Amino acid sequence: MSSKEILENIKKLREITGVGFKDCKLAIDENNGDIDKSIEYLRKKGIAKASKKMGRVAADGLALIQEKNDTISAIEINSETDFVARNKDFILFCKEISEINFQNKSDLNSLKSSKMKNGKSVDENLISLISKIGEKITIRRSKYFDNKGLNFAYVHNSVEKNIGKVVAIVQLSKSHKKDLKEIGAKLAMHVAAQAPIAIDESGIKKEILDKELEIIKEELKNSGKKTDMIEKIANGKIKKFVSDNTLLNQVWIMDTKMKVSQIIKQHSDGDEIKVLDFVRFKVGEGID
Repeated sequence: MSSKEILENIKKLREITGVGFKDCKLAIDENNGDIDKSIEYLRKKGIAKASKKMGRVAADGLALIQEKNDTISAIEINSETDFVARNKDFILFCKEISEINFQNKSDLNSLKSSKMKNGKSVDENLISLISKIGEKITIRRSKYFDNKGLNFAYVHNSVEKNIGKVVAIVQLSKSHKKDLKEIGAKLAMHVAAQAPIAIDESGIKKEILDKELEIIKEELKNSGKKTDMIEKIANGKIKKFVSDNTLLNQVWIMDTKMKVSQIIKQHSDGDEIKVLDFVRFKVGEGID
């Protein structure tokens, strides 16, 4: 590593951690220029209790999709504020990351070490952008859909084409009898609006149902319900929870008299359509 590169890394480390030049130089020297390892080194030494920027909450940002040859990917990249989410440099960074994410089939480990157009890795460019903009920026989550099914996407609160605050993708089984573009697009819109957590009950993790049931029973107990009634009421409430949170059982947003499963059946024309998979990324959702 050249003297110029060492100085640049020291500068980046100082910007991220707020630690003095001497300690940052020692950390960089001890860790062969690796910024992440240098941050960890400083924290272990008690010099940096937590990196100033990386310890903050990044719950804004953008969600992006990338499509090609009937395959599609989605990724969420976070910033601390909407002001940065609208920053030109941030948007350009996100666009290139979305392209790389698609190429890597949403393998985030592979993504972070991939080279960008300037010849530097995604991680290196991420650190440079954090230093330049002055906010924490994170690459949070991603998902890739192959062409085994038909993929349909929807972007809400669009900033540009394929970039927004909420993205949803639905993958349907292939049908040879009917064009599914209309229903596929509407299903993606429904997912964006209604935020299901699974296709049907079998897709909900047992620990989620157990936790929800525990909360329901405790709530009923605290409201003064008798013990013999708690179980009965709780079972009814957990069925409602499943119905509200599984795509096929949700009320269709475009006709509240119908369920999603009924709408899909209407469009099948005797050739069964199945929802194979879906994803919904709402920027910042679930970040504490």
